[in-house]
Amino acid sequence: MHKDILVIDDNSDIRFLICKILKDQNYNVRSAANFDQAMLEISKKLPDLAIIDIKLDKTDKDGIDLLKLIISKNRLIPIIMISGHATVQIAVEAIRLGAYEFIEKPFSTEKILHYVKRAFETAALKKEKDIIENKLFHSFDLIGKSPSIIKTKKIIDKLAATESRVLISGPTGSGKELVARKIHKNSPRSKESFEILNAALLKEKTYEKELFGEEIDGNISFGALERANKGTLLIDEVSEIPFETQANILRVLIDQKFKRLNGSKYINVNIRIISSTSKNLKELVELGKFREDLFHRLNVVPIELNSLSSRTEDIPLLIEYFKEKLSDINGVQLPKIDIKNDSLYTYNWPGNVRELRNLVERITILSANESQENISKLIDDILNSSSTLEHDKFLLEKSFSSPLKEAREHFEKEYLITQLKKNHGNISKTADFIGMERSALHRKLKSLGIKGIN
Repeated sequence: MHKDILVIDDNSDIRFLICKILKDQNYNVRSAANFDQAMLEISKKLPDLAIIDIKLDKTDKDGIDLLKLIISKNRLIPIIMISGHATVQIAVEAIRLGAYEFIEKPFSTEKILHYVKRAFETAALKKEKDIIENKLFHSFDLIGKSPSIIKTKKIIDKLAATESRVLISGPTGSGKELVARKIHKNSPRSKESFEILNAALLKEKTYEKELFGEEIDGNISFGALERANKGTLLIDEVSEIPFETQANILRVLIDQKFKRLNGSKYINVNIRIISSTSKNLKELVELGKFREDLFHRLNVVPIELNSLSSRTEDIPLLIEYFKEKLSDINGVQLPKIDIKNDSLYTYNWPGNVRELRNLVERITILSANESQENISKLIDDILNSSSTLEHDKFLLEKSFSSPLKEAREHFEKEYLITQLKKNHGNISKTADFIGMERSALHRKLKSLGIKGIN
């Protein structure tokens, strides 16, 4: 099916030219010469893309009003605004309201086709992203009864009425982005945009452009700060931002304004910053790798997420929760998983909650019509193979970098912790299994600094 494009311009020559260019590319094109005609076409059918001139025949209504109308009906419809005499302020306002791009007249055939093609590609990505986010975040919740999860939920509730900056710390896969989204969703900014800047994925030379945007030959590239204006910006893995760029972020936090790269005018922003990190920012500050003044600005309300292996009491709840959610998302009934399986509690879970979710989904795919016994064996095989790889790598590194006595102590500690977890912290059962007197095991645990394990 051909894409439907609505062209709205009161200049008949320009309207005819744009329509011809698009029809030659096999797009289905409709046109409107004024505001009233545009309203009639929109009421008939929403287009897949709209090209709108800012200045129309009505003095009280213009292209910006049509932009607002279409966005209110479907925010995923890409809209290209055109004008021959608009100011930079109008162009910025159009983009802020949801326009995909702003083009000044006159423009070439190549330019209009390039922006139309990119607009459709971006719209498709946004639609796909919305579907994924709805599945993974908007419907998912923080699940658990452990003290750390209960504490985190209370902090999120308290943040609902504030505009405080938040620093979320925790290992990979522990749910940092989910917590940030919950904070945004509960805040007065919930109807505004939620933008993510993943600092770990950027090249060193692109940080400034991705944050602040850029102006080249009249073309504007909008950065994360501008896209998140009035909403929330999550700077993921904030520790990866170069030291020089950190100073510029600090200045934005202080002044609430910035300039785009190559830009001459300041842009005011009203934005909430949430940061996340899997590294210890305090240590990086002490090492001179992260600015102390920026750290204190970002760390107004700290939230620390624990590893899954330190809150194993949440594993049964998470498994049942993911089973229910994945059943809804994928439209299939998930098999019964034995939540008493020892492997689930002795495994280290380096990928944390994300890894557990992946395991549940993997079991769904691999264990259709399998018996309960076979499903448990499959879980053991998956976790044992992952655990062996991670553990062997760690032990090998430890062995070659430690004296014999220290390496032996480390092995004993790992071995005893594993056996205690298997026996749910029961000293007597553990002592019987490993062939050691209960009193001797108590002394060994004390000497190795192992405290009670549940």
